[in-house]
Amino acid sequence: MAELKQKWTDAIEAAADEAALEEVRVAALGKKGEVSLKMRALGAMSPEERQNAGPALNALKTELTDAVLARRAVLAEAALTARLQAERVDVTLPPRPRTEGSVHPVSQVTDEVIAIFADLGYAVAEGPQVETDWYNFDALNIPPEHPARQEHDTFFMHREPGDNRPPHVLRTHTSPVQIRYMEEHGVPCRIIAPGRVYRADYDQTHTPMFHQVEGLCIGDDVSMANLKWTLEEFFAAFFGREVKTRFRASHFPFTEPSAEVDIQCSWEGGALKIGEGDDWLEVLGSGMVHPKVLAAANVDPERYQGFAFGMGIDRLAMLKYGMPDLRAFFDSDLRWLRHYGFAALDVPRTFA
Repeated sequence: MAELKQKWTDAIEAAADEAALEEVRVAALGKKGEVSLKMRALGAMSPEERQNAGPALNALKTELTDAVLARRAVLAEAALTARLQAERVDVTLPPRPRTEGSVHPVSQVTDEVIAIFADLGYAVAEGPQVETDWYNFDALNIPPEHPARQEHDTFFMHREPGDNRPPHVLRTHTSPVQIRYMEEHGVPCRIIAPGRVYRADYDQTHTPMFHQVEGLCIGDDVSMANLKWTLEEFFAAFFGREVKTRFRASHFPFTEPSAEVDIQCSWEGGALKIGEGDDWLEVLGSGMVHPKVLAAANVDPERYQGFAFGMGIDRLAMLKYGMPDLRAFFDSDLRWLRHYGFAALDVPRTFA
């Protein structure tokens, strides 16, 4: 028994890694291991022999099991030490060069807008970019004869002859998100819906795809005064200064009354400056949500009312950071991106 113990104790100590140790354990203590086979042989012994050999074999099995566990702990610690040494990082080394690339102005301004409205208690809502004709037009009280429903202004998805499914379009605004949100979550609510929208237009201030943010606030006693305060707070935080606003009566199918919103500006020396001077610049459309729009979203217009507004994120970026041509946003010109791009760790610029 002493020879058997010495043999396997030496083998355990000689194991160089956990795989070798496992082979030793199986050879000694496995089902067909040497110690296990000797324990099976106890049945063939006489009672006197079994009385002496049994306790000795059990003691040997316990000692070898403990030795295996102890060796395994030593090997695991050694392996961890070796790994830590191999993966060690010298923090005194010089930093790596700055990674090429930057955050696009549209992404930066979107983050700024979201941060400002989050401070005002607005949640962010999203919806599909391919919308049904109903969500994009009908639910928003846009009549069939409206110019926006013509192919020269809207991108309609192709349909095979005989296809009876509802028409689908690339959404022309993010207003359908308002309908979907009210259907799913109900009211009262305060949300903004930033995202891509599509219209068949292309010039210095228009592109076929651009970015828009819609705002919606519905409650028991929401008024135009709340709308005016909200927009003035947003402009002050976004541009970093008090900005006067002017509301002009207008018409939108989904709001009643409706208003175009201008902000104070100056054009001295050919440079646009927001928040000073005697000129005005149109920046967005707004108004009180039309009762038919509320009804389309399963909201009782007799009990609830609220306001909505929509503005272009790309245009906000142009106004704040002095970008003259909207088309350059999508040209993938690296010189333009390096000039107007933002560092990846820049915090959204708000001044509230």
